[in-house]
Amino acid sequence: MISQNWHLVLGALLFMIGVVGLMVRRNPLVMFMCVELMLNAVNVTLVAFGNELDDIGGQTAVFFVLVVAAAEVVVGLAIVVAVKRRLPDATADDVSVLRG
Repeated sequence: MISQNWHLVLGALLFMIGVVGLMVRRNPLVMFMCVELMLNAVNVTLVAFGNELDDIGGQTAVFFVLVVAAAEVVVGLAIVVAVKRRLPDATADDVSVLRG
C-alpha cells in the first residue's frame, strides 16, 4: 500500500512542474497544459487527504475542480484560436490583438 506521503510528494512535484512550465514557456497551448497539470496535482492531494480521512469530500471537490477545468479549457482554447487566426506565430503577449 502506498502511503499518503508519496501522494503528497507526487502532487507537489506535479504542481512545481506546472509552475515552472507556466513561467518559462510563452506558447499559450503549453501554458494551458501547465495550468491543467497544476489542477491535476491539486486533485491528487485532495484525493489523498480524502482517502486518509476516510471521507468522500475529497472526491467531490475533485469533481468540481474538473468541471471548472473543462470550462477553463473551452474558453481558453477559444481565445487561443482567435489570436492564432490573426497572428499565426502569436505568443501569450499577443492577446492584446483581440481588442479590435
